[in-house]
Amino acid sequence: MVPVTTPETIQKVREIIQMGGGVAFTGAGISVESGIPPFRGPNGLWSRYDPKILDIDYFRANPKRAWEGILELFYLKFQNVKPNFAHFCLADLERKGKILGVITQNIDNLHQLAGSQRVVEFHGTASRLQCLQCGRKYPTSQIGLEKLPPQCPQCGGVLKPDFVFFGEPIPPDAFSQSLQWVSQANFMLVIGTSGEIQPASQLPFLAKERGATIIEINIESSAYTHTITDFFIQSPATKGCQLIEEMV
Repeated sequence: MVPVTTPETIQKVREIIQMGGGVAFTGAGISVESGIPPFRGPNGLWSRYDPKILDIDYFRANPKRAWEGILELFYLKFQNVKPNFAHFCLADLERKGKILGVITQNIDNLHQLAGSQRVVEFHGTASRLQCLQCGRKYPTSQIGLEKLPPQCPQCGGVLKPDFVFFGEPIPPDAFSQSLQWVSQANFMLVIGTSGEIQPASQLPFLAKERGATIIEINIESSAYTHTITDFFIQSPATKGCQLIEEMV
């Protein structure tokens, strides 16, 4: 690991980013400064909510009860959150051709709201709902959430948020696109993720195996910092991305 603490190492990172061909990989930490708390940790969401509401078997058996927690957690509390500087920075790097796109573990749609066009939502998104019966998908904005659980307008089946619950697989298209980008990446910007969630956590390791330089922005050390990270910017996402933007 080479910490970004000197003009010389900053210059090396600048040269790597300027070459382009990178991929961004983001986790909950990039959205904390937008007002969305992480799931884990002493102040994480799971310290206040029971994770079973996102277990697919529990959801199927108790859709109304699960939806009561999901509605508060993902739709009422965070309906007014906005992208922060880090999200806008990654959108700008994409526009400048420095990164292929963003692979995000987040379901908050903030990358798209910031202007990113190429986003792989590895765990799906809260901005869509999917019918458990017929499989149709709808923008969440088109479905009323006053009556729980919401029902499919076509078949009357139960709608669930179109993100990955415990016990569900990663969407195949998201997985394959992520692997394609990882195999092409000259560098990977790892931002706001501890590297604990499988299988997403393996993507930076795969990128490293294929020769990518790992540039990490995190408040604290992660599973990557002392294993595969080449340049570690220890800071909040917005501050670290300000440094990145100054380099480009």
